[in-house]
Amino acid sequence: MELIREARPHSRRKLGENLMEWFHWLLREAEIYDIRYPVKGAFVWRPYGMKIRRNVEAVIRELHDSTGHQEVLFPVFIPYEFFSKESQHIRGFESEVFWVSKGGESGERLLLRPTSETAMMPMFKLWIQDHRDLPLAVYQIVSVFRAETKMTNPMIRVREISMFKEAHTAHADREDAERQVRLAVDVYKRIFDRMCVPYLISQRPEWDKFAGAVYTIAFDTILPDGRTLQIGTVHYLGTNFSKVFEVTYLKPDGGHDYVHTTSYGISERSIAAMLIVHGDDAGTTIPPALAPVQVVIIPIIYGEERKAVMEAALSIAERLKAAGIRAAVDEREDKTPGWKFYYWELKGVPLRVEIGRRDLEQRSVVIARRDTLEKYSAGFEELEDAVKKLLAEVEENLRRSAWDRLMSSVVKADGLEAARKALGEGKIVEVPWSGDNSCGLKMVELLRADALGTPLDAPADVGGADLRDLACLDKRASYWLRLSERY
Repeated sequence: MELIREARPHSRRKLGENLMEWFHWLLREAEIYDIRYPVKGAFVWRPYGMKIRRNVEAVIRELHDSTGHQEVLFPVFIPYEFFSKESQHIRGFESEVFWVSKGGESGERLLLRPTSETAMMPMFKLWIQDHRDLPLAVYQIVSVFRAETKMTNPMIRVREISMFKEAHTAHADREDAERQVRLAVDVYKRIFDRMCVPYLISQRPEWDKFAGAVYTIAFDTILPDGRTLQIGTVHYLGTNFSKVFEVTYLKPDGGHDYVHTTSYGISERSIAAMLIVHGDDAGTTIPPALAPVQVVIIPIIYGEERKAVMEAALSIAERLKAAGIRAAVDEREDKTPGWKFYYWELKGVPLRVEIGRRDLEQRSVVIARRDTLEKYSAGFEELEDAVKKLLAEVEENLRRSAWDRLMSSVVKADGLEAARKALGEGKIVEVPWSGDNSCGLKMVELLRADALGTPLDAPADVGGADLRDLACLDKRASYWLRLSERY
């Protein structure tokens, strides 16, 4: 395999100027998702988008199944009497609930699930009898509904979250539940690593934790416009839900105790992040492991050579498929090769194989990378190995480039002006914080930013430095607090 054209730099202009406008354009033109459904915040997955989604869901299922979770499917309806039992939970979600206002002649008060803690706890009470039934770990991939009043954006802020993976677990004690929290964090790291999406892991501040949780851990990534997107959360719920639903178990000593529970969720936001993080003015690049089409073969045909070139293209596709590679031939006769290049670059196909009469004579093909636009010449005899090598290189480059962009966007600031300047430049800023909630909320107000929380993927404490809380200068800082503008 020989390099015949160097990489060309990609412009990221459109992404920075109006990211959501670019994202709408991508979803429409790449035939991923249709935003024209006539209900605010409800959208349609198109066939190509569903293929991407199913590949992501396969990774989610694989990693949950391999760590002892079992898949379930709960009804979409939750009785009001269940939902209203946990006081913090209902205060946190009641304004977002869709109510079923009428159902035949039934007078039941039902709601469409915004999340399933209050649906699962009554069933956990039936399923858990003694310590031998613990730990219990289940998950489902379903729709959840939230009456979003802010501006909606496809996949990112929606009323029907149609790819919501929620896991719920029950444990004998806090120690085992927090072991599950660490496992959940590791599972999410592995999912996002497969998607080549970089992330920061932070413990959300008290005022921004999940309603009903003891604490919340969140994954955030940065988008090209400098704003962050929450792509996953993990919650330790303690006994807050098990007490109100009376979910207990018989201990080995004959006594009873409440189970400790956790929950954790990710959604199609992760797919939005993947498409945007790897985007450019021409479209996106889908990581090879998740791409519906990993290699598209474009026949370059002029005149009488059509039969021989097309036969060669179809033969190449069959060879690649036999090698476990998802390959397709663009056989359309009414489109030029240049139009096809643009079309498949837009859709994010990692590699393009070009073959024409001259290539047939030389028994070689041209392979173009979507991520760098480099072109290579590869002989027929080395084709499968060359394609596999380049697919691996594309994946590694996507992952490395995305992580480099994220890490270069995180800065520390020990003064308000420095923090304001960094936020204005689209950075994630870490500032000294005492840990006091009132000081943290004041910091958010002073900097007009959102708090991501204290770092869990880097030292959270300020060490031996004599730093002061930026919002409360009379208090010594004990932690770093991450701040950004957030979607």
